[in-house]
Amino acid sequence: MTDQFTIQQMRQDIADMIYVDPEEIGKNDNLMDLGLDSMRAMNLVLLWQQRNIHLNFAELATSLTLAHWWDIAAAKMSTPAKV
Repeated sequence: MTDQFTIQQMRQDIADMIYVDPEEIGKNDNLMDLGLDSMRAMNLVLLWQQRNIHLNFAELATSLTLAHWWDIAAAKMSTPAKV
């Protein structure tokens, strides 16, 4: 499923987890400020692992923005990071 995983899908998954409209999540917004906590972040990691996107919490915790998370995911999928 990695070929269908996009930054829009990542944004939607995060939005679903914190109960906000995806359009409310800017690429450089701090996701913790928007309501993401460590448990929800772990749930996102598990969701993405089920989709064969192998991210880990420690990588994501270094910067809590959509842009940073997408850069990590895109690198793991060997696709250009387009934000």
